[in-house]
Amino acid sequence: MTRTLITGGLVITAADEVHADVLIEHGRVVALAAPGSQPWTADRVIDASQKYVIPGGVDAHTHMELPFGGTFASDTFETGTRAAAWGGTTTIVDFAVQSRGESLRAGLDAWHEKADGKCAIDYAFHMIMSDVNESTLKEMPKLIQHGVSSFKLFMAYPGVFYSDDGQILRAMQKAGDTGGLIMMHAENGIAIDVLVEQALARGETDPRYHGEVRKALLEAEATHRAIQLARVAGSPLYVVHVSAEEAVAEIAAARDKGLPVFGETCPQYLFLSTDNLAEPDFEGAKYVCSTPLRPKEHQAALWRGLRTNDLQVVSTDHCPFCFVGQKELGRGDFSKIPNGLPGVENRMDLLHQAVVDGHISRRRWIEIACATPARMFGLYPQKGTIAPGADADVVIYDPHATQTLSAETHHMNVDYSAYEGKTVTGRVETVLSRGEVVIDRHTYVGHAGHGTYVPRSTCHYLN
Repeated sequence: MTRTLITGGLVITAADEVHADVLIEHGRVVALAAPGSQPWTADRVIDASQKYVIPGGVDAHTHMELPFGGTFASDTFETGTRAAAWGGTTTIVDFAVQSRGESLRAGLDAWHEKADGKCAIDYAFHMIMSDVNESTLKEMPKLIQHGVSSFKLFMAYPGVFYSDDGQILRAMQKAGDTGGLIMMHAENGIAIDVLVEQALARGETDPRYHGEVRKALLEAEATHRAIQLARVAGSPLYVVHVSAEEAVAEIAAARDKGLPVFGETCPQYLFLSTDNLAEPDFEGAKYVCSTPLRPKEHQAALWRGLRTNDLQVVSTDHCPFCFVGQKELGRGDFSKIPNGLPGVENRMDLLHQAVVDGHISRRRWIEIACATPARMFGLYPQKGTIAPGADADVVIYDPHATQTLSAETHHMNVDYSAYEGKTVTGRVETVLSRGEVVIDRHTYVGHAGHGTYVPRSTCHYLN
C-alpha cells in the first residue's frame, strides 16, 4: 500500500475549512498538518494547490439494476459505481429489494450477488420491505446486526411495493424497538391511481400528466400521515426524495416539535421542473420520476429547507432508464413510463454550482452530500469526512474549471442526460477510494471489484 501526501489544497469538511497537507497510509487518513510544517515523505505526492480537498461523496439513495415496469435500471453496479467515482462519489447506499412472498434475507442475498466483486467504489445496502408480515418483522433485528439498519416502505405503487398504514405502523414499531430507521416514499398511491385512471380515460397520455396526477398535496398528505404514524410508533422517520413545498412544511413542523423526522431531496427537484416534463415529442418522458418534478416555485422552499436543516441530505435516487427502448414503453400511456432519472455522476458538481449561485455554503455542500448521509446511515466517521482514522476517500476538486453536462461525455450507462447542455463551475480532478486512486487527473484508473461492502451501524442522530 502506497503512502500518499496531498499538499497545498483547501481541506473542506462539514465542520471546517483549512489549508492543510493530508497524509494517507494503509487506506486511511493518518494526519493533517499546516502546509509544509511536517517533514513527511510519501510514495505519491498530489499537488492540490488552488484546489479543494474534500471527502468523497456519500450517495445514500441509488437503484442499480432495479427491476421496474417490466425492465431494469440501465446502470449495473459496475457501470454505476464507475460513473459515481467520475462524479466524486466514493460510497453509495443502494436498495436491496424483498420480493413479495420471499424473506428479507433472500432479497439482500440477491443484491449482494449483483454487486459483490463488481463495484468500483464502496457500497452498502438499505432494505426495501414490500411484504410486511410477522416473518419479515422478525428479520429486521437480524438485518440490523448484519449492517443493514434502514428499511424503506412505500405509500405508493399499490400491488408492487405498497404497504398499508397497519403494515407501516408495525414496521415502525419494530424499528423503534431495535434502532432501525424507516425510510418512506410518501405519496398517496391509492388516490394517485384513481387520478391516473381518470386522466387516461380523458385521453391525457403525455408525460406531463405524470406530474399532474401525482399532486403535491398527495405528497404532503402522505408525509403528514407518515409522521403521525411514526409518532404513534415512537419511531424515527426519514422521508426520501422530498419534492413539494407542502411536504417540506410538514417535515419542518415535525422537527419544530423536536421529533426525529428527517428529509432528503435530490438534484432533479432543485434544478429541473414540470417545464421539463412538458417537453414536446415525448422528450418529457426522460424526466418521469416519482415523486415527480414540480413547478419551479417549489425550488425556493427546497433550498430554504436545506439552509435551515429541515432537509438534511441530498441524494440522487439514481435510477436510469434509456430513452430508446425503455422510457418509450410509455408512449401513449404515461403510467407505463419507467420511473427514474440518471444522476449519480452529477450530484457533487450540481451542488457545487449551488455554492457558486449562493444557495448554500461550501461547508453545507459537504454536509448535505458527504457528512450527514454518512451520519444518518451509520457510516461516519469512516466515511463523510477527512480526519485521522477515516477512510481515505478523498476528492481533489477544481472549483474554477467549467464543464458542460452532456450524454456525450458522461459515464452513466444511459442514452441521455437530465441536465443536457447545462454549464457548471467546478470539476472533479482526482479521486481516491480508501487511498487508491480511481480517477487520476480526469482519467479512470480504477477497476471493478475495488469497492467493498461496508456494514453500517445505526443512525448517529438517534444515539
